Amino acid sequence: MNYCYRIYPSAIQEQQLLEWLEVSRLLYNQGLREIKDWINSRKCRVNCCSLQSEYIIPADIPFPNYYDQQNALPKAKEVFPR
Repeated sequence: MNYCYRIYPSAIQEQQLLEWLEVSRLLYNQGLREIKDWINSRKCRVNCCSLQSEYIIPADIPFPNYYDQQNALPKAKEVFPR
């Protein structure tokens, strides 16, 4: 069973909610970018290099799974204290 509630935030509450959504969006996009960069770094062919760009990620870095990204959040909060 799901409940749906309508809220009527004040201007200050609306600003806070928008900031939380923005931070959530930035974190999600950063995590997605890490995964996509890791995958793209493994796609290049062995016998040739791309003329446009190469992803330079060391081969011994493991796949950025959920737990690794979750454990990196405290460090990210120190660097970007939003």
